[in-house]
Amino acid sequence: MKVFLTGIEGYLGSLLSPMLLSRGFDVLGLDTGYYADRLLTRAQGPTAKTLIKDLRNVDVDDLLGVDAVVHMAELSNDPAGELAPHITYEINHRGSVRLAELARQAGVRRFVYMSSCSVYGVGTDEYVTEESPVNPQTAYGVCKTLVERDVSKLAGSAFAPVFMRNATAYGASPHMRFDIVLNNLCGLAWTTKEIKMISDGSPWRPLVHGLDICRAIVGVLEAPLDAVANEIFNVGDTAHNYRVKQIAEIVGEVFPGCQVSFGGSSSDNRSYRVSFEKIRKHLPGFNCQWDAKKGAQQLLALFKRIEMTEEVFQYRAFTRLKQLQYLLRTQQIDKDFYWTE
Repeated sequence: MKVFLTGIEGYLGSLLSPMLLSRGFDVLGLDTGYYADRLLTRAQGPTAKTLIKDLRNVDVDDLLGVDAVVHMAELSNDPAGELAPHITYEINHRGSVRLAELARQAGVRRFVYMSSCSVYGVGTDEYVTEESPVNPQTAYGVCKTLVERDVSKLAGSAFAPVFMRNATAYGASPHMRFDIVLNNLCGLAWTTKEIKMISDGSPWRPLVHGLDICRAIVGVLEAPLDAVANEIFNVGDTAHNYRVKQIAEIVGEVFPGCQVSFGGSSSDNRSYRVSFEKIRKHLPGFNCQWDAKKGAQQLLALFKRIEMTEEVFQYRAFTRLKQLQYLLRTQQIDKDFYWTE
């Protein structure tokens, strides 16, 4: 199976590509290169041919002969999405729908879209499922719901989209991110030996390791088409819904000498507990192999091995918002986020 993987140089893409290649998939990557200098460790395993190209400039010829698209290349996470909401809509919504339309035109059978549990926004203590109403709170979350709505309309006998609502990712990756909750807390614990939260940590967050997300994607690609066609899957494990406070306490226990403290209630009202039972029914072989404690232990071992410094932890390329602001400030990308050179 030939897979067109967008965002191949990203946090998840750099984990997924070698996994696909090791399982015999033929992989062609796409990446615009915003985070090309974000490399925490050397990537392991084989590498795929990659088109250095903006998602908005993809044409149908790029997709000829492709069996499946795995689409990850969007402006990722809420702060980055709020930096320029109009561009977020242009890339994340219109760009993603256009890619799906081109894929269908090129005869691609499967289109796997990386959505997010952030579409649930503000929930209750009840577990939300794929059938629950969505309530996104940010441009990033809204765009996810719009892509799901519009791409699902393209589904037919010759084109099968699948929507993966991932829990909040964590864990080590060659193209690391420190702007996601567990990774960020581990970085603070290692470099400052202190996690000083400004909130009380009461909101719920479901977590999933990046490698478990990749295994779910492989499962969807290998599943019979009728088991996954035009389906939405929450990706994670129901047992891995944590309050933010619990995540901080787990990290504090794993990292020696780390002090953890909490503040008052926060204005951030995003909180949701998610059920992940559906994906286990449709993909019987899938289960999460990681939990928050094991992920924190993985990062502790990595930081020791590479002798990570605070300078590395704070480096702009490991935080999406900082990197985009840098590229704008230095005029390497224009106001529409196209490269100027």
